[in-house]
Amino acid sequence: MSRPDVDGLNAGYAALLLEQYLDNPSAVPAEWRSLFEDSPEALAAVHPGLARLLERIERNGGNGHAAEAPPPAPAAAPAAAPAPVPAPSVDDELVGGVAAAMALVKAFRMHGHLAAHLDPLGSEPTGDPALEPERLIPRLTPELQARIPARLLRLNVEGETLADALPRLRETYCGTLAYEIEHISDHEERVWLRQAIESGRYRQTLTAGERVRLLERLSRVEGMEHYLRRSFLGQKQFSVEGLDVMIPMLDEAIELAADAGAHEVVIGMAHRGRLNVLAHVVGRPYEDILREFEGERTIDAVVSTDEGGTGDVKYHLGAQGIRSTGAGEITVTLASNPSHLEAVDPVVVGRARAEQTDRSTRDGFHDPAVALAILIHGDASFAGQGEVAETLNLQALAGYSTGGTLHLIANNQVGFTTDPESGRSTRYSSDLAKGFDIPIVHVNADDPEGAISAIRLALAYRRRFGHDVVVDLVGYRRHGHNEQDEAAYTQPLLAAAIAEHPTVREQYATGLVGAGVVTEEQADELAAEVQAELKQAHEALKETFGAPHRKAEGRIPGSTGATVVTAVPADRLRELNEQLLRVPEGFAPHPKLMKQLERRRDALAEGGIDWGQAEALAFASLLVDGIPIRITGQDTERGTFSHRHAVLHDVHTGLNFTPMQHLDEAAASFEIYNSPLSEYAALGFEYGYSAAAPEALVLWEAQFGDFVNGAQIIIDQFISAGLAKWRETSRLTLLLPHGYEGNGPEHSSARLERFLQLAAQENIRIANCTTSAQYFHLVRRQALDATARPLVVMTPKGLLRLKQASSSLDDLAGGEFRPLIDDAAADRARVTRLVLCQGKVYYDIVGHEDRAAAASVAVARLEQLYPFPVEQAAALLRGYPSLREVVWVQEEPQNMGAWRAIRHRLEEAKPDGVPLLYVGRPWRASPSEGYPTAHLREQDRIVRAALASSALTVS
Repeated sequence: MSRPDVDGLNAGYAALLLEQYLDNPSAVPAEWRSLFEDSPEALAAVHPGLARLLERIERNGGNGHAAEAPPPAPAAAPAAAPAPVPAPSVDDELVGGVAAAMALVKAFRMHGHLAAHLDPLGSEPTGDPALEPERLIPRLTPELQARIPARLLRLNVEGETLADALPRLRETYCGTLAYEIEHISDHEERVWLRQAIESGRYRQTLTAGERVRLLERLSRVEGMEHYLRRSFLGQKQFSVEGLDVMIPMLDEAIELAADAGAHEVVIGMAHRGRLNVLAHVVGRPYEDILREFEGERTIDAVVSTDEGGTGDVKYHLGAQGIRSTGAGEITVTLASNPSHLEAVDPVVVGRARAEQTDRSTRDGFHDPAVALAILIHGDASFAGQGEVAETLNLQALAGYSTGGTLHLIANNQVGFTTDPESGRSTRYSSDLAKGFDIPIVHVNADDPEGAISAIRLALAYRRRFGHDVVVDLVGYRRHGHNEQDEAAYTQPLLAAAIAEHPTVREQYATGLVGAGVVTEEQADELAAEVQAELKQAHEALKETFGAPHRKAEGRIPGSTGATVVTAVPADRLRELNEQLLRVPEGFAPHPKLMKQLERRRDALAEGGIDWGQAEALAFASLLVDGIPIRITGQDTERGTFSHRHAVLHDVHTGLNFTPMQHLDEAAASFEIYNSPLSEYAALGFEYGYSAAAPEALVLWEAQFGDFVNGAQIIIDQFISAGLAKWRETSRLTLLLPHGYEGNGPEHSSARLERFLQLAAQENIRIANCTTSAQYFHLVRRQALDATARPLVVMTPKGLLRLKQASSSLDDLAGGEFRPLIDDAAADRARVTRLVLCQGKVYYDIVGHEDRAAAASVAVARLEQLYPFPVEQAAALLRGYPSLREVVWVQEEPQNMGAWRAIRHRLEEAKPDGVPLLYVGRPWRASPSEGYPTAHLREQDRIVRAALASSALTVS
């Protein structure tokens, strides 16, 4: 690569390039970057022009041009021509010193965290040789540092020379706070962060009053933990001690969020410190928390209130409170969560997104300032749980962004009993965030004021750039994983060091006493006040134990009993269908696609309304009635099987148009997004959104139904159990493509059996529709039913365009969803065998060549598998007076599908003495065959057995 000729160039141009290099090395051409990064001696020897440029910058104020000439002196007598002035000699040491200083500044910004004092227990930082001035070439001695102007180095700390600035630079990057920002790819963000960090803009000294309030807060945090441990010896509380300052940090975050216009802060966290957050951040009364502890000793404690006993342990429970801030009142929500660490992350982000979205108009305006999401992670789980990466990946996606989530790592420096070197392959638990261009602030948990400044910087960055930010609060765990553990068994040295270490409240109080802010007596009084307040609350609670109490509220009913009208007038559907076919003038969708969509006009008149059209009409009819809709999933805009086409693409410009968002009378928002290739976080996000938006119909569609098992934790812990554990439910609807069509084990089954196993106490609804009209009415019922429940739909693949599964306009304009569909063509008096089935296999049976000869066989369809239609099933079976056998037919293996979950219901419904038979695949470890030919053979066997007399009798 050729080298630029510095001597032959304009010095101002070279100075500009040098300035750009000092700010961002990658911003200058490679040959200049190579030049600037050469050793100083070679640089000065080969390019004396650059050396003169540096000298001139120092001499003339840093712009590379000569100083302004003084006014001309009065004319004088001509004098002899002056002798030529020799060229200034090159100061090799200064040139090399500037280059070394540039490297030193860069090292502090990139690697200063390696020398920072982040461990409250005093372990020495590893450091880095690049941070030691004397080890650079040339050695940056104090004398040389004093000759290097700080302005050449683009520093934001105070100081005229490097000698003046270096101590401040070291204090900034290597104190009890440290920063990792140089990995960020956006130049503007890096520059803003450098200026904010080095100027100390967000690390202002607290006033005396603020320091006293901070001490009071730390006293409350510590005092509550001490009281609980003394009063309930041996009970788990998952103390926050060692990370006490987390509570004041949350206080500050809430204040700043409110000041920026937020109406709600949504917090997600695991068990560590949760009780303290409930009391001091959310504002739950001490009595409520004490009642949870007393509940482990006497049932009176939990039944003496209207709420009654809870369905989960105390450190999983959520809560909501109203806090007063300097900017007004703000709602603080702590989301309920299971023991599965980090599972709540996408749920919280989804809740925040719902709060930020105005769904009352068709525009669905999203304002990130309205709500702030805060996620409190564990150090081991942040690095170890894949859910974290999936959630971080949502931060910049149009359909998922919350304008920046605040991630706070509660860093115990240990995971249960696992040391960091056994729990992650990275230096810091926070390193994962670097891959998502997220800035990271590390702070020592024994520096309360530094921790507050970290939050101020983090939220200022969020407000400026709208991105996630991570604050790594490095502390310790004063006790074991819980109060019943003995930490010294596995970490004896760490436990010993912690036992000797004063608490952060004690240290801060000592500092304030030494500074004359408070007296020792005042500090002790703050601690005593907390103990007295807790004792008083405890005594008041105990007095309620013997008092009469009202009966606790029972379960949330599965239905109001009111009829849900799902039919839509035919004229209304025609109008909506026409509006869905409109595109803007000049917009050019793919002509082949438009021909397909235009057929929907004919389908209204002639019949043949397929799945995609029925869904579109259901959605449109809800939107004009003011019901917001949000649907996401992998390839959802088009549909995995190319059936939806809700978003059109101009073939010339690539621009998008969504007809559903331009309905004439739409009174609510329609959101549709292709999701990332994720199930766990994507489904968790939609659960959180739906829980915070009970009026909305929120749908998540799997690419193939079996992929939903990637989100099994969300299904098990939130969707199916949330009602029983936390009295929390929603209208979240899962669309899971299901059906055996010869595509192998991974594209056949949506694992219906797993959902049926989780179904109890009317917690969810499960359906498998066989016509587009059934799906139309089901979707509308789900949105309009006053009693919200999650809905799981086994959606079809081959039936999407099957003529027999299509419907007419009359089917949509009249009727309702039918949980059980009888065989309308059956001769009831003649029928001796009743076949019951669900889903696609119905069409395999009625379309088989043997069907015509089986006149004594009736084929009925079970469309709603849970709650099971008990009365309808009994009535249907009573309608066949000559019945000799009932056969359940399914495509799935006998140990899968619906059979094992509904068999007892069928036994109850059938007449006495009539046997119940099973037809389907035998017990299998894998859902289906891997070869299409084997699949066809097995399907044919099943259907022939259903129509003949070779069914398996089940005893």
